[in-house]
Amino acid sequence: MFDDFLIRAALAGIGVALAAGPLGAFVVWRRMAYFGDATSHAAILGVALALASDLPVGLGTLAVALLMALTVSTLAARGWAMDTTLGVLAHSALAFGLVAVSFVPGVRTDLSAYLFGDILAVSAADLVFIWGGAALVVALLVWRWSALLTSTLNEDLAHASGLDPDRERLILTLALALTVAVALKVVGALLIAAMLIIPAAAARGLARTPESMAVLAALIGAAATLGGLQLSLLYDTPAGPSIVAAAALAFAASATLGKLRRT
Repeated sequence: MFDDFLIRAALAGIGVALAAGPLGAFVVWRRMAYFGDATSHAAILGVALALASDLPVGLGTLAVALLMALTVSTLAARGWAMDTTLGVLAHSALAFGLVAVSFVPGVRTDLSAYLFGDILAVSAADLVFIWGGAALVVALLVWRWSALLTSTLNEDLAHASGLDPDRERLILTLALALTVAVALKVVGALLIAAMLIIPAAAARGLARTPESMAVLAALIGAAATLGGLQLSLLYDTPAGPSIVAAAALAFAASATLGKLRRT
């Protein structure tokens, strides 16, 4: 089965969707879109460091994404103006990453694979990393679901319930960094945030409970993966952007259906 590159690609995309969907729900609820951008853009710097030091790309990406996520989380806890700060960090991390990659021999010509993903080149080892990381993210979210949801809805209520909102924010930070690391191969650094936000935003207009929104976001992401791969196969379009385009169509359909329901 794993000899078929399309099956490997589909499994990789579905694995990412299972992690990105529920996590994306929290990104939407907490309005953390720029947070996701900053973390995903830092992945390019992780790629450069991994290639320069002969480490696995996934490990380098995870380390730098985690460092960026922890930095952003710390600044948010200290009351920094996050819209400007995140904008600076996101674009600076991407710029430094691209500059660093240019110093690694033989990588510049393959840079698009790290920016936009190369899902059709996913190997069996990549699948193990993607599904292992996705399983950890889902397990983390299931374990802390109630606490994360309470902290998201009202931090004062979380304090009254004996919860630490900063700790829950850190858990989301860890999950986000891990998701960025596993999604880099599928959609690339520039499109990871889109797979976090678009399926969750599409699910919000259809779901009646937080739990159903998380499940729907994962299903929409998985459907977008299969639809994007089909689009790529039929029209020879880039696979990663095609997946995001399919997710955007799902969002448009969801928005239209939601508007019809209200009329």
